[in-house]
Amino acid sequence: MLALGLVLAGCAEPAASPPSGAPAVSQPAGAPVASQPSGAPAATLGTPVELTTGLTSPWGLTFLPDGSALVSERLTGQILRVPAAGGDAQPVGVVPDVSVTSEGGLLGIVASREFAQDRTIYASVSGADQNRIVAITIAEDYRSLTLDRVLLDGIRTADRHHGGRIVIGPDGHLWIGTGDAFEPANAATADSLNGKILRIATDGTVPDGNPGNSPIYSGGHRNVQGITFGPDGTAYASELGHRTWDEVNVLRPGADYGWPETEGVAGDTGEAPIATFHPDQASPSGVAYARGSLWIGALGGRRLWQVPVDGASAAAPIGHLVEAYGRIRTVEVAPDGALWLVTSNTDGATWGGTDPRPGDDRILRVEVRD
Repeated sequence: MLALGLVLAGCAEPAASPPSGAPAVSQPAGAPVASQPSGAPAATLGTPVELTTGLTSPWGLTFLPDGSALVSERLTGQILRVPAAGGDAQPVGVVPDVSVTSEGGLLGIVASREFAQDRTIYASVSGADQNRIVAITIAEDYRSLTLDRVLLDGIRTADRHHGGRIVIGPDGHLWIGTGDAFEPANAATADSLNGKILRIATDGTVPDGNPGNSPIYSGGHRNVQGITFGPDGTAYASELGHRTWDEVNVLRPGADYGWPETEGVAGDTGEAPIATFHPDQASPSGVAYARGSLWIGALGGRRLWQVPVDGASAAAPIGHLVEAYGRIRTVEVAPDGALWLVTSNTDGATWGGTDPRPGDDRILRVEVRD
């Protein structure tokens, strides 16, 4: 169940190529030992239950006050509604002005905390000239939608590396992961919105606490597709690496996470990740926090990773559902505490892809147990 090639923060620089044997964890003389969470044993998972099938390139998922969920489809630009108990996904509408590339299209979505009153969701959208963050109004009958306003634009677009995850943090603000637009220098360019974690208010303004009165919260990221928060407010992000290390980071305002000079623990610039994976075993996308662990969907790794955490401390990861459902794009915690997993086998991935299975793509529900 353990990953091959996992390194915790504080470990030695890895070999250039992934090993095929035991986990690649080593400790140079005099280096600090990676910290480990203390307390109860790691949570376990129940048996997955299929909620809906037949989705086309699903990407983002967000829950509504009645327990149902909206899911975005990257290639079609469509938003669908999935009943709380599962069943056929019903079309809501197509988001306008979505430009599809190898990795771009309609990406992450998140519902307003006041959805019952304002009917608003927020989305990360790839455009022909630039990527943008938009507010969308969902009709009362869930049979149409309206693109209401653009909250933030000026995010460079490209064929790949769009990032795309968008969540609402404990502070009530939008947290957004962007990619480097396939130009690594963007991540290290201070005024570029690419290769960054962005943080904006739901009206598009810059909130207090952002460095330099800018939407940019942190930089030096390659391609962030997962953001979540622990019960103490710790912000975590999963980041796709290049050929050596994928990362799990704790986000801090104004911090530099090293890309392109450093990838994972290969290099000595930027903030160190709390955990790293070899890309062929991870390529992490969505991440959620539940019962003391991060739950991370793996694309190339075709599994669900569990990383027990306590603040900025991380323990050895545990692999679940290895090769069982293919690529996992999104992980979200439902109102009842179960995980909803969104597969990603129909999106025509050029790297780490897998042939669609009967019923793909699908959403699974799996309970988390102490």
